[in-house]
Amino acid sequence: MPDIRHSIQIVAPAEAVYAIVSTAKGWAGWWAADITESESTIQVAFFNRQTIYRLRPTVREAPCRSEWICETGAEWSGTRLLFRLDRSGTGTLLRFTHADWMADTAYFVNCTTTWGELMFRIKAAAEGKPRGPLFLTDSLAY
Repeated sequence: MPDIRHSIQIVAPAEAVYAIVSTAKGWAGWWAADITESESTIQVAFFNRQTIYRLRPTVREAPCRSEWICETGAEWSGTRLLFRLDRSGTGTLLRFTHADWMADTAYFVNCTTTWGELMFRIKAAAEGKPRGPLFLTDSLAY
């Protein structure tokens, strides 16, 4: 099974980065404007809710790991989002994996590119710089 992998150095403490990658409020600052949260899942929606990714946390180890299972979404169902944070000097090294894809499809490649952009959005959010979430008009929205 192919995986999407990225890493990025962030000039912010692991605790700050963890809050951004482990909560609905954090995700709203870098991923999407339409995010809802229930007791046990987060839904990330695009295209007027035509595409919804429902995510359930499987590991929450502050400030080191946040892992999620994707329960819905075309090729996303059954994949996992893994955020690993390592203290690095005065900042944090974020290692990200979108794991367990069934195949290396055109959609997989598109998501690889999108996650690359999202890493820079996470970095900007953690460092207090403007970048904002993906919106429907963004060319990188899935």
